[in-house]
Amino acid sequence: MAKILLVEDDVAFCTMLKTFLVKKDCEVDAVYTATEALNLVSKNKYDVVISDVRLPDKEGLEILQAVNQKGEKTGVIMMTSYAEISMAVNAIKEGALDYIAKPFHPEVIMKAINDALESPDIPKRSGVKKIETSSSQDTYIKGGSEASAKLNNYIDLVAPTNMSVLIMGESGTGKEQIAKSIHQQSKRGAAPFVAVDCGAIPRELASSEFFGHVKGSFTGAVTNKTGHFEAANGGTLFLDEIGNLNYELQVQLLRALQERKIKPVGSNEEIRVNIRVIAATNEDLFEAVKKGDFREDLYHRLNEFSVKVPSLKERKEDLMIFANYFLDSANEELEKDISGFSDKTISAFKKYSWPGNLRELKNVVKRAVLLSEGEYISSSCLPSEVLAAEDKPEEHDYSLFKNRNEQEMILDALEKTHGNKSKAAKLLSIDRKTLYNKLKQYGINL
Repeated sequence: MAKILLVEDDVAFCTMLKTFLVKKDCEVDAVYTATEALNLVSKNKYDVVISDVRLPDKEGLEILQAVNQKGEKTGVIMMTSYAEISMAVNAIKEGALDYIAKPFHPEVIMKAINDALESPDIPKRSGVKKIETSSSQDTYIKGGSEASAKLNNYIDLVAPTNMSVLIMGESGTGKEQIAKSIHQQSKRGAAPFVAVDCGAIPRELASSEFFGHVKGSFTGAVTNKTGHFEAANGGTLFLDEIGNLNYELQVQLLRALQERKIKPVGSNEEIRVNIRVIAATNEDLFEAVKKGDFREDLYHRLNEFSVKVPSLKERKEDLMIFANYFLDSANEELEKDISGFSDKTISAFKKYSWPGNLRELKNVVKRAVLLSEGEYISSSCLPSEVLAAEDKPEEHDYSLFKNRNEQEMILDALEKTHGNKSKAAKLLSIDRKTLYNKLKQYGINL
């Protein structure tokens, strides 16, 4: 069992992260100030220390320095906001093993912890093992609309190949999940999938992040570091928001992709890599090429096959499929048992434009599950901007039942489909889970 010290002054976030880690069978001491952390560091031995760089009483760097002074080589991970990236760079120079930009997904912190536990330069206590990660985050929900069908067809076509893929779409449309689906359906499915947020890599550490470095190659390089290219060897490297890469790194990236060789910072030896590259962007890369902001040769290297991801408003038919999936996930994570959505909530969902796409829908559903006290999510649990959509006139007729009794229409649809609930739900223009809830409501047993 890994013993972890968590230092974070945001009490709610700290509690949530501690709960998550405890569920992963970690032993966690959580404190909110650097003073408390320094006291624990002086008394205890931790496998990993996770600390925010900015704390109310002192900077997180003082905790890092205290760990280093003990000489126990504990893996230290610093958490930082995008505005404090420079502080994270200083932390790396001071000997931190890694940094994470907030907000982050749970799998990101899990990877950082496992990297710390597996580092050859960090001594291990007996019985400490790599933390098992959940595969539930990798689930790709296909949807059933015409736009989703076209997208899924493209995924199925390109997945078995080794072609580089450029995924284009608005923020929050699930580009990383699509990349994972392509990887999992390929011959590389059992090999690593390494995701990199190109917008979160500071210029000073970019080469080290992508290609690794050797111990002593620069101030703060206290251990050897495996870069993203080597970590993805044999598998897939996913470059999210590729348009954020600076021009200098674009040159290095192109060379690595062309030669399939990398050279860690400070090393004279080249490492041959066998990877597939999938990139994603929410901007018009071709327009960036014309402006001179993105290299044309790199653009063509990445764009052997392109996939356009439709926004959520372009596939409203799938809305409740996604909503019910997020409902199930939130029920499991929050240990609740909400059955579904009220009619008013569904109406508000369908009238809202969802500018944040699937990411926004997931957050809204999770928040509503947390707030909900009844069997169904009522509209009172929705954010004001979503609830306000209920008062707007409908752009399309999404009415479930009009001018007829609900129960009568359900029975009629079931008769026409010979009792097939999936077909009946489709005929009624509702999702299957809503139909099941209605059957229960009216006591209809088949």
